[in-house]
Amino acid sequence: MLWLTAYNQRLKVIQMNNPRLAGRYAKSLLDLAIEQGKLDAVYADIKLLQVICKGNPDFVAVLKSPVIKVDNKEKIIESITSGRVNPLTSLFIQLLVRKTRESNLPEIVSAFIEQYNKLKDIHHVKITTAVPMSADAEQAILSKVRSNTPIQNIELETAVEDALIGGFKLEVGGVLVDATILRDLNDVKKQFKNNEYIQQLR
Repeated sequence: MLWLTAYNQRLKVIQMNNPRLAGRYAKSLLDLAIEQGKLDAVYADIKLLQVICKGNPDFVAVLKSPVIKVDNKEKIIESITSGRVNPLTSLFIQLLVRKTRESNLPEIVSAFIEQYNKLKDIHHVKITTAVPMSADAEQAILSKVRSNTPIQNIELETAVEDALIGGFKLEVGGVLVDATILRDLNDVKKQFKNNEYIQQLR
């Protein structure tokens, strides 16, 4: 029976990776929130759910588990979100569970944020550095983005990667600007590998 368990888990993963389905559910919630005048409140709830999903892998594992019963999943979700999200968001989550779409919640959250940002003309900007950035450094980079692009409304995401050594990576509008020391070192390594310096010396 181990093969059957493995098959069910694989099937659950396949069902989870469905951006079209996630987009439809996100759009339904977005439209309903607009209709009821609760868009910003629901957006705040969705951002909270994003934090929960990203910071608690055990919670995501519960959502995806084909073993845990629906009733138990609903109780677990309720214990985490009770009093923290408004009734509209709570009803939406209950709907997902009853339709056995709770495993798609992380993707629906991401799709909702993407659609909200598009509606509000908010652009996602990600800055990755070797060490945490100061607030002044973040603002300096964002000011450069605003002055050199049409982008004004920015949702900032920061990340830390020790391997970068120094400098930063900037991702905005599908464009990656790599100004890290690691990139410089790799460029030098590539040039030595191609004997570019040796040819110049000759």
